[in-house]
Amino acid sequence: MENVIYFNTKRTGYGPDQCKNTMTVGELINLLEEFDEDTPIYYKNDNGYTYGSITRFDVEEGEYEVE
Repeated sequence: MENVIYFNTKRTGYGPDQCKNTMTVGELINLLEEFDEDTPIYYKNDNGYTYGSITRFDVEEGEYEVE
């Protein structure tokens, strides 16, 4: 059995302004430092019905204008 890390994803809004209590980059780095650096990371959706991998191309920086 292989140890992995799952990000349990959920839908909490139609825009970033509706998604409260999200982690910062620093908080995520601190959390991930608790795990072996070779541990694979996956998205876990719909209570484990579907899964996804994360690559460098899945991470992007953007802007969101709050109205």
